[in-house]
Amino acid sequence: MVKTKLEKTISSYIGRLLRDHFGRGPGNVVCTVSGPYVVTQFSDFLSPMEQSLMDSDQTVYVEKTRDLMMETLTKEVTSFIELNTEGRVAEFYYDWNLTDKTGMMIAVLTAPDKEHPLPEINDYKNSGALIEDIIQITTAVQKPPEETYSIMQNPRTLLIVRKGIFILLEKELIRLGFHETLRITKRNLEKRFLFEYKERFEEHLDAELKDIFVDWDFDGDKSFILLHLKPS
Repeated sequence: MVKTKLEKTISSYIGRLLRDHFGRGPGNVVCTVSGPYVVTQFSDFLSPMEQSLMDSDQTVYVEKTRDLMMETLTKEVTSFIELNTEGRVAEFYYDWNLTDKTGMMIAVLTAPDKEHPLPEINDYKNSGALIEDIIQITTAVQKPPEETYSIMQNPRTLLIVRKGIFILLEKELIRLGFHETLRITKRNLEKRFLFEYKERFEEHLDAELKDIFVDWDFDGDKSFILLHLKPS
């Protein structure tokens, strides 16, 4: 896939930013823009200090440190994207798979980028079956989503959006400010359920599932799941 100037510019910036803040940048950074969605994925990203902590069973500490760092990085990435696009960043999501040294960021713009059209919603083979599985997983973990849809951004990137997913207990924890604890807990729990469906996802999509990322907009009661695929 040929990358546009905007996508290359954002990829380069995020690679430099991560290197400046973590002391070691990712091995590869790829940005894809579709409509209002600016999606960046990166690989081979784990500092020697983080590796040492993980080897000492301190993975949660690494997660907490990265989440704290992202409070600053989110503002910097948001500002850069807004300077280079016509829209304002309304939502921002991120996630890591520390064991695989991978990560992703999703910025949602208030207006779609005119040079990067958005694919049709649920426009791929077996989208209905995959959405049913996502609803089933979400119901098991919390409750049925009020709305679920997906976008095949490109053959390697499937975005799944869920709205209206939080139960009353989660909403109260959010109100009391326990965002970090809730994010780490939900990240581990939901990913465990999602990976249990790995073979089903691969069958639906006729592709190898390389990675799963998930994050939430606590104030907006919304979530993004990103499936990183390797087409057959």
